[in-house]
Amino acid sequence: MPSAEDFTVLSTEDHYRGWAIDVRTDTLSLPDGAVVRRDVITHPGAVAIVALDAADNVVMVRQYRHPVRQFLLELPAGLLDVAGESALQAARRELYEEAALEAEQWQVLVDLHTSPGMTDEAIRIYLARGLRPVSEADRFHAQDEESTMTVELFSLAELAQSALRGELTNGPAVAGVLAAQLSRSQGWAGLRSVDAPWPARPERAPQPGEPG
Repeated sequence: MPSAEDFTVLSTEDHYRGWAIDVRTDTLSLPDGAVVRRDVITHPGAVAIVALDAADNVVMVRQYRHPVRQFLLELPAGLLDVAGESALQAARRELYEEAALEAEQWQVLVDLHTSPGMTDEAIRIYLARGLRPVSEADRFHAQDEESTMTVELFSLAELAQSALRGELTNGPAVAGVLAAQLSRSQGWAGLRSVDAPWPARPERAPQPGEPG
């Protein structure tokens, strides 16, 4: 069986460099010798959080997404676009900014390649528990589309059914909710620690004394 090393990139043509993504076309040689061109969107990666309270309710945000011209129900989430910031730190920041919450307990829930046929975007979804609200004085003030974002609470079981009915359609939200529902049914056994390897976005491990 061929390995990834058998797909050789012969040349790369850059088309666009944006604030969040870049677009290029790779010409590559396949294991059988055929030469093909593949368009690629490069992405910094992202994190999302299933923030679960003591009553098994999940904190969700409803946000306008212009490409689909809809408000979508989503997990708190954000890009890995801050230099030197670990994925866990980014997740903590996004939960603080989008949901005005902090969490005592963090674990890795699931990792995704969102659409590997066209992008290297990878998302790590965390499970956050032991929630506590951020004081009103310390809350983050959103801008642009995020200024219209609302924070809503749904039971985990209700969200899982919404995904199966096709009502919850945001990819990371569907994956995170269904993974959480499955993990909960197994008593949360088998969840990974926050320093679990993430081959799609390798990074330094949390340092001693860093919250985990």
